[in-house]
Amino acid sequence: MSSRHGTHHDHQSDQGDGHPHPHGLLDPSLVSTERGVWAVKWSFVGLLATALLQLVIVVLSGSVALLADTIHNFADAATAIPLWVAFAFARLAPTRRFPYGYGRVEDLAGVAIVLTIFFSALVAAYQAIVRLLHPEPVGYLWAVAGAALVGFLGNEAVAVFRIRVGREIGSAALVADGYHARADGLTSLAVLGGAAGVWWGYPVADPIVGLLITVAILALVWQAARAVLTRMLDGVEPEALESVAHTARHVPGVSDVAEVRGRWMGHWLTFELNIVVNPELSVAEGHDIAKEVRHQIFHHVPHAAGVTVHVDPATEPGEAHHRVAAHVHDGLGPHSHG
Repeated sequence: MSSRHGTHHDHQSDQGDGHPHPHGLLDPSLVSTERGVWAVKWSFVGLLATALLQLVIVVLSGSVALLADTIHNFADAATAIPLWVAFAFARLAPTRRFPYGYGRVEDLAGVAIVLTIFFSALVAAYQAIVRLLHPEPVGYLWAVAGAALVGFLGNEAVAVFRIRVGREIGSAALVADGYHARADGLTSLAVLGGAAGVWWGYPVADPIVGLLITVAILALVWQAARAVLTRMLDGVEPEALESVAHTARHVPGVSDVAEVRGRWMGHWLTFELNIVVNPELSVAEGHDIAKEVRHQIFHHVPHAAGVTVHVDPATEPGEAHHRVAAHVHDGLGPHSHG
């Protein structure tokens, strides 16, 4: 038998103080989605303001290193748009065609973010190479240095904001975008090196720093692509699965946990697990144990929003015992079902 639970639970259970507490008043996934939209909106405003201020200095100074950093900051601000779209889809209710909802749109947003960062790296590299081949003077060095500091401070503020909210709601895409902003801030500081080189009489230092920033952007592309690909392939942190198994084993009536599977659906987790119980229990007794397992997982595993519990008798634990023996039907050769 199995017990399925969706993205919210509407029963009452006792807290440690003996008082009942209600569930289901608010869908936690919707609350986290609203937090994500709020974070994306204000981080977009912050990065756009930073990039616009830097652009003014680029026009005045002609610094290609600062131009590369400004382009990257515009791209970083633009990455908020696909995330915003993903969170908007996450608000939609599940349908018969999409029974798990639209949380996986967040993975598509991650792909868009990676492509945006990669494109910004290509543009920055082109500008730096052109300036190496055709050097031009860099003016207003004090303004370039000031803009670099502004870029660092603006990106670091957005990074702290994105990472904090991303961890609160379980959005890997938002956390990754936060680390991206932090790395952008560090590349902004690198622009200071270019300005210092020009000040000391080495104008080629400016485009060289622009190329170094391009390399840093490409490194971020690799890191972001790896994280997004892991999510798209249904990768999940082993610690989350271990937490589910640990929680289930401590529920009275559960003698063992035979299987645990999980996947991210946007910024919340859904789990499937097989619990092992006394084979002499009735269907109703096994179902009650499964409900309590599900309840405890919601309370003890962060970002859990969907849990399916399959109850196995101790004599046949695990999915291996669900395998259908080899047989023949519909004109097919002998085959079995896992």
